[in-house]
Amino acid sequence: MVMIRRSAPALAVATVLWWGAPQALSQEPAPPEYRADCWTEVEGSRATAHCLNPYPVIDRVRLHIECERWWDIDTDGAAAEILPAGRVTLTDRCWKEIRAVWVSHHPVTEGSRTGPAE
Repeated sequence: MVMIRRSAPALAVATVLWWGAPQALSQEPAPPEYRADCWTEVEGSRATAHCLNPYPVIDRVRLHIECERWWDIDTDGAAAEILPAGRVTLTDRCWKEIRAVWVSHHPVTEGSRTGPAE
């Protein structure tokens, strides 16, 4: 029993090193995220998002609005593709007050294009 008590801390350290080492060695750097720069404005019950894509890849953005009232339907706008060096303005509204507004980004690959770019 004495032998187990003395070796328990060493066993714990060895376990942590054994589990942590393979993960640290196998992790590759994450690819860079090319997301358009977007800012939002809320005026009354209308929300607007302005997006600018300074990157050399296409970004697909959507405007999302969460309405304040429980009976007011939240909005997930249509996706819009922003070409490199392009701009887009998205707008939508609630019937009454707005609780939250955000823009989601989805990378566009050659196989995921929805149609011709404008």
